[in-house]
Amino acid sequence: MLKKLFQSFRPPVPGQHHRRTTPEVINKSQHSLQRHQFSRHAVNIVERLQSAGYQAYLVGGCVRDLMLGITPKDFDVATSATPEQVRAEFRNARIIGRRFKLVHVHFGRDIIEVATFRAHHSDEDQGDSHRSSHNASGRILRDNVYGTLEEDAQRRDFTINALYYDPVSERILDYANGVHDVRNRLLRLIGDPTHRYQEDPVRMLRAVRFAAKLDFGIEKHTFKPIRELAPLLREIPPARLFEECLKLFLSGQGAIAFEMLVDLELFEPLFPASAHALEERPTYTHTLISQALNNTDLRVKQGKPVTPAFLFAALLWPALPARVLHLQNQGVPPIPAMNGAAHDLIAEQCARIAIPKRFTLPIREIWDMQERLPRRSGKRADMLLDNPRFRAGYDFLLLRECAGEETDDLGQWWTDYQDANDSERREMIRELGSRDEGSAAGPRKRKRSGSKRKRSGDEAFE
Repeated sequence: MLKKLFQSFRPPVPGQHHRRTTPEVINKSQHSLQRHQFSRHAVNIVERLQSAGYQAYLVGGCVRDLMLGITPKDFDVATSATPEQVRAEFRNARIIGRRFKLVHVHFGRDIIEVATFRAHHSDEDQGDSHRSSHNASGRILRDNVYGTLEEDAQRRDFTINALYYDPVSERILDYANGVHDVRNRLLRLIGDPTHRYQEDPVRMLRAVRFAAKLDFGIEKHTFKPIRELAPLLREIPPARLFEECLKLFLSGQGAIAFEMLVDLELFEPLFPASAHALEERPTYTHTLISQALNNTDLRVKQGKPVTPAFLFAALLWPALPARVLHLQNQGVPPIPAMNGAAHDLIAEQCARIAIPKRFTLPIREIWDMQERLPRRSGKRADMLLDNPRFRAGYDFLLLRECAGEETDDLGQWWTDYQDANDSERREMIRELGSRDEGSAAGPRKRKRSGSKRKRSGDEAFE
């Protein structure tokens, strides 16, 4: 799969590194797009802006996806009008953002994003911090330098995202050979890759996401600098990285995205503790994370709900046992060791990726259930069944067993207990006898063989 994604044998398009001032015009008869396929609200915005004397086009992902037969999630508009001029045209418009100022035009629950054409930053622009700003490594901190349509096309990241559709003339304007790359399923950066990644290191994650989502090859010059520049992701605000991780892992192609992140050395800047676990216990860590992502991908494809909490719990879990053991070796009792290690691990991760508290609390609860599930004597089993986090904890237990953790068939016991009637449950509790009910969810021996488990329930993901 990775070999398929990282394509080095496809030749570059002639003249790709030269700035094109006139677009290739693809007329209505030369493409498959239909005006009615686009959001009527977005088309209306384009028509009104053009009637007011501005240039305006549907641009980016919606054009690309419709060319590929994919239903777009968003419809974006690019225009020569400034944000203030767009707001003057639409009463339902609101200017947002400082780093990249744009306009949201509201139509009930639908929001159409309208961006003004951007241009490359000059030395003169650098003198105005409200318009243009870079840090020492070249990352753009503020991008409000407006320009022409031609300049805007060169400022976009990938050729496949630099396609402009005019719903009035029904033509596509292509400044970067994007139609060629869409048809050849090839992801290619516009301009010098090293410079473009330095401007915005998140483009490296976008390259992974688009390649995984669209099943595209990555052109060799586009992926060649990534491993060297991967540490630049440490400069990105943690809140922005959280949003990018949601797009990477919860869009239905999380498993292949994970493989690509590891291969391109992008996983470590995002999840340093988990990357260390991947080096220390490669088979176990890779199996657990991959299985969690495969389960999530399947749920997305089936239209079932997913939540970041369960997935982040799986992404971080392989780093937890060694920390728990370290504290226990220092004399900390098992449960306080587990709580302390979990707290520290999540705090460290949030410094890199800002996981909101509404997700970190369920993560802790899922991990806490791993300590509680072995304790089944008396009324504890029934009390655990009534716990709102039981299903998530049970599913997580099965995930651990799938990855090779030895739990003395604890997952099978809970599978049987859920299916048993009251008298059968009482007998199962009696059979536990004097077995040690206080075993902790620390490091386990590897299983030699696994058994088929009950399929995960929806509660783990809601």
